[in-house]
Amino acid sequence: MSVVAAQPLRETNVKTASSRAFRIVLAVLVAVFLEVSPAFAGPPLICHAFDIGNAKSLPWVSHDWNLNGGENYDTRDLAKDTITILEESQVTLVHMETLRRATLYARKDAQAAKQLLLMLTARAEAARNSAQPNALAVFDAGYLAEAYRQWLGEGGQNPANGVDGYSLVKKALQLRGNDGQMEFAAALITLSGPAQENQAHAQKAVDGAKTDALLGRNLNTRFLGAGSQTMAEMIQRSSGTKTVRE
Repeated sequence: MSVVAAQPLRETNVKTASSRAFRIVLAVLVAVFLEVSPAFAGPPLICHAFDIGNAKSLPWVSHDWNLNGGENYDTRDLAKDTITILEESQVTLVHMETLRRATLYARKDAQAAKQLLLMLTARAEAARNSAQPNALAVFDAGYLAEAYRQWLGEGGQNPANGVDGYSLVKKALQLRGNDGQMEFAAALITLSGPAQENQAHAQKAVDGAKTDALLGRNLNTRFLGAGSQTMAEMIQRSSGTKTVRE
């Protein structure tokens, strides 16, 4: 009987040791996360909802930055609905938030993701060849490509794989002229470099906020809630700090 009784005891000891080991590993991981989380908080174009006031955008029922699973939006309408909203607004932040939501929906529907990219790319090309180029159309194609890269990765799942979205955003800035909100977008895109361009975009965004209340509100919001950096702090941080690009 002593042999029979010893087996549960050994199992208990093993479970206790395993539990202690797990707690130690977990504590180490938490400590590491807390140390690096300000720098590796997640894709900046995706993991933060932009303040657009009462402006129209794609349907959104979540109280967080991500979809909550309760959405009943038909992604077959994604391209059509997104372009309609973009055409109706001249506010860059509305475009940023709409494309952020579109990217989250696109991850659930590969065909919708491809269709939206193709339509925005064709729209941007037409805008660039127009006698009066539409800067926001060029911006939209570039911003979506960068949002896709951050959220869909750089493999076959991403229909924009290989597209240099940042180059399109820079072209849009040349066409648009003085737009602090678009500079804010460019600063977020370049958080992991090039450092010199990132800091130039960040400074222009901060300067633009002095006369743009909506941009000012967005720069003063915190990236991931209380305790995290404000958006202004994030885009102005040292060039040696990297942000994860998924």
